[in-house]
Amino acid sequence: MKQDFYLIKNGILNRKENTIYFYSEKDRHILPINTISSIYCYGRVTFTSGVVSYLSKKGIPMHFFNYYGYYEGTYYPRESLLSGETIVRQAEHYLDKEKRMILAKEILRGGISNISKNLSYYKLVEEVDSIKSWGEKIEGVNSISELMSIEGNIRNIYYQSFDKILPEKYKFGRRSRRPPKNMLNALISFSNSLIYATILTEIYNTQLNPTISYLHEPFKRRFSLSLDLSEIFKPFIGDRVIFKLLNKKIISENEFDRDLNYCLLSDPGKRLFLKHYNERLDKTIKHRTLGRKVSYKHIMRLECYKLIKHVSGIKDYEAFRIWW
Repeated sequence: MKQDFYLIKNGILNRKENTIYFYSEKDRHILPINTISSIYCYGRVTFTSGVVSYLSKKGIPMHFFNYYGYYEGTYYPRESLLSGETIVRQAEHYLDKEKRMILAKEILRGGISNISKNLSYYKLVEEVDSIKSWGEKIEGVNSISELMSIEGNIRNIYYQSFDKILPEKYKFGRRSRRPPKNMLNALISFSNSLIYATILTEIYNTQLNPTISYLHEPFKRRFSLSLDLSEIFKPFIGDRVIFKLLNKKIISENEFDRDLNYCLLSDPGKRLFLKHYNERLDKTIKHRTLGRKVSYKHIMRLECYKLIKHVSGIKDYEAFRIWW
């Protein structure tokens, strides 16, 4: 099974024949290209045109993150699974307001269900009831802006509940992004950017166009379909990794770099988070429909396939919901 590959250090990627090397200050590593699904660059990485050519041939996206751990962009290889019919159908479901609202509402419902499942695990009944009340408003809205307003209110309730889930020293405060102001916000930002890029890789391996979305507006310079699907998987994947790392004291204050205006994961902190993130992606469950075990990461790919079936008129889309 192919795995994601992470570059934390600054360095240079270079190609010699059919081998790609990563040169850091003192080390040289060979990248196991045949076992890599995508590359994540957290350090300053330069690369040659030969590297780009070889990654294109192998269909390996390369994601870039800045100093703060925020997603900056992706080298997106030429698509090998192009389907004009799928793209046309995808666009049709964006342009038709009624069709778009059906998908947008279901994506939001899926995210709300997974958020509620997390809160129920920690027996936060009041917060679950409050989120349920907001979720019931979905049926009565007729615009994307109203849906996003509901999402914002639910997300605020959810994040404030973290103070009841996590140790005292990891107080949420308020959501701060650019840059994050405390340790919890640093973890949330790092996790969200990572999930966005992971889903983008899964979209790349299907016939979907990553710029055509339904809940989020498809603006320039972003893959907005990845934002849509992130709503479903942030609670299920990223947030549960954060809860585990902090509640089990796997990560500590020593894994953060702090200044007056920001708080960021240090390089050892990033490696620690990525280790447990990958362990969660590799975890498997028995799929209810397929009747076989699938990894959590493969569930992301299956979500893309469900969207394709919906826009193709084969089967109505039902967002993934945690059932265990």
